[in-house]
Amino acid sequence: MNYLSVENISKSYGEKVLFENISFGLSKGDKVALVANNGTGKSTLLRILIDEESSDTGTVSTRSGIKISLLSQEPMFDKFLSVNEIISNADTGVVEVIREYENAVQQQADNYSNETQRLLEQATAKMDINNAWDYERRLKQLLEKFNIIDLEQKIETMSGGQIKRLSLALALLDNPDVLLLDEPTNHLDIDMIEWLEKYLQNSSVTLLMVTHDRYFLDRICNHIIEISEGNLYYHKGNYSYFLEKKSEREEVNRVEIDKAKKLMKKELDWMRRMPKARTTKSKARIDSFYNIKDKANSGVVQDEIKLGVRMSRVGGKILEMEKVSKRYGDTIILDGYDYMFKKGERIGFVGKNGVGKTTFLNLVMQEQKPDSGSIISGETIVYGYYKQEGIKINEAQTVLEVVKEIAEIIPTGKGNSLTASQFLQHFMFPPKVQNDYVSKLSGGERRRLYLLTVLVRNPNFLILDEPTNDLDLLTLNKLEEFLEGFQGCLILVSHDRYFLDKLVDHLFVFEGDGKIKDYHSNYTEYRLMMDEKERQAKSELSSEKKEIKNITKKPGEKTKLTYHEKKEYELLMGEIDNLEKEKLIIEEKLNSGDTGYEELEKMSVRIGVVIELIDQKTMRWMELDEFVS
Repeated sequence: MNYLSVENISKSYGEKVLFENISFGLSKGDKVALVANNGTGKSTLLRILIDEESSDTGTVSTRSGIKISLLSQEPMFDKFLSVNEIISNADTGVVEVIREYENAVQQQADNYSNETQRLLEQATAKMDINNAWDYERRLKQLLEKFNIIDLEQKIETMSGGQIKRLSLALALLDNPDVLLLDEPTNHLDIDMIEWLEKYLQNSSVTLLMVTHDRYFLDRICNHIIEISEGNLYYHKGNYSYFLEKKSEREEVNRVEIDKAKKLMKKELDWMRRMPKARTTKSKARIDSFYNIKDKANSGVVQDEIKLGVRMSRVGGKILEMEKVSKRYGDTIILDGYDYMFKKGERIGFVGKNGVGKTTFLNLVMQEQKPDSGSIISGETIVYGYYKQEGIKINEAQTVLEVVKEIAEIIPTGKGNSLTASQFLQHFMFPPKVQNDYVSKLSGGERRRLYLLTVLVRNPNFLILDEPTNDLDLLTLNKLEEFLEGFQGCLILVSHDRYFLDKLVDHLFVFEGDGKIKDYHSNYTEYRLMMDEKERQAKSELSSEKKEIKNITKKPGEKTKLTYHEKKEYELLMGEIDNLEKEKLIIEEKLNSGDTGYEELEKMSVRIGVVIELIDQKTMRWMELDEFVS
């Protein structure tokens, strides 16, 4: 079943063409990732799909009755409203259904008639379809899951992570048919990302998402849409399959271009000595020559980031933290912490939001002072600190002016150097873009410019706080290559599990209350170790419960199912599945808009009965399941 169709849409801003005449579709159950470099219009495309922005050409069509929700990369709420007010005023489908039902109830109370009764029955049916009866319960669960506790908190006092989690909760709560996600993992900690990953894996929602998180992308998506050099490529499969096919496509194209170049030389000689008489045969050969020429010249030189800087010399002493303590009120960040950093260490920071990872970095950089203890850096240490919140850049400056403020000539080692303009080209900022104002840059391009301003200082101790946010996959791959070869010390705070696995050799796990544990492993190894501990703990708890149950069991107490109960238990799951299927069929008919009033009334009654039966049979199955060994 086709949910959404995009036909020949284009979008430009002045001379900058984002995409041109692209077409694709989304079918029910698709989980699609949109892959493209920064600045190619991924976020713009998502806004066009929900009619928040218009395209220059083409059309976007959606199936009647389909609900679409967008989680923006940077959600925008009225900063003067509280969380409660945002929720109450949310323009979501479920909230609208609840309002419609409340209005119908009020109208019937004020003026009972056949018409108000009909409106109430329709509103009741919509409440059933949208699972709106337990809206408040689901809302509470999601907000608690996303650690949004203070509902009276004003938006202006919330962090970027809190705002992103609130926006995500509202998007999921709406039960959309199509969910558009623009960098959903930004500002989420790893525990939250893994929860969202499992949720989306098990959900039947149709997805179109932009993400740089390769594990997230690989485990959820079954289709990849790639926009490259203005062309759209559609791949059926996950991200790993896409990389394989992309490589094959580029190799085939490279071979074809090489053949065309060789053939063009031969045909060019013929063109130069071509007789003046234009026969039909010669005209065909001339046309063929121009086609070959176009193919030979179609090999666009791919811009690549070429990260490479001259690392400053490292002396014997790196960084020493001795008996360092830091707290904010009752919140303990560090409690008598000791650590001596060694040459070439590569440490990943892991922990929930708010446990003190960024405070730790600010203490190292002496941007904050410890309550007690000492932090001493070696004399030769040159820090490069990439902050999560980025830097404030003058919007009226050009890209080139930003770099020239730091240095006009950048040494790159072995006596070589680059001008500011040449250095920018290494970061995929060609001369034309270098003269653009910062205000014109996309979020990912700004991040890339910020990374450049950190590396231009030739650090030997790199501190990167969430560097993967908003960077495209090409930039991430090049950053990884650079960091793999970086000989200095590296502290990496990231929620990108793939990034951590590839680059760090041990983890500082922030557990809260000033506790930091050092694990000599990458993230996946650490996660497997924690999962095994959790399984063992559950197994031990289950054994303890069984022992307690056996000790406290009264004589004659029921311990297993009777023959008839076993039969009932075996039949219940099939009955529940059939009722769930019936519920889905009724919901589709109720939502179709093609159902007559009498049939609508019957189905509204029936769906209530079906839901009640599902609840009853599920409860009975759970009762019997307790006695199944």
